[in-house]
Amino acid sequence: MVSFEASDMKKIGLGLTGFGVVFTLIGIFLFFDKGFLAMGNILFLSGVTLTIGVKPTLQFFMKRKDFKGSLSFGVGFFLVLIGWPIIGMIVETYGFVVLFSGFWPTLAVFLQRLPIVGWVFKQSFVTAFFERSRGRRVPV
Repeated sequence: MVSFEASDMKKIGLGLTGFGVVFTLIGIFLFFDKGFLAMGNILFLSGVTLTIGVKPTLQFFMKRKDFKGSLSFGVGFFLVLIGWPIIGMIVETYGFVVLFSGFWPTLAVFLQRLPIVGWVFKQSFVTAFFERSRGRRVPV
């Protein structure tokens, strides 16, 4: 059995990332409340930074191949902060998909192993979707 030890900074980072996702979802459910969305974005980014470190975070967002994703995520973040939450979230979602498109196969395997809802992600139409997106980038 493999043991996973996380430092206190990584635990705090994962908590902040989780709270960021929760605040973002609350902001969406409250008809794009800009306060919740802005807090969700700030918590998410600070959580990712604490989880993987400052230098790896900067390297992740500054990769040349992910420039369009980073730029659109940043522009969407800015639009949410200045009070245009719907347009900002659309632009930010596009950037998120482009930035994290390499993680979809890993996410698919994780979702298939979940106890209650895993069977949904094992269905042929869902696995076909993930297989089609494997190995290719989102067109930009």
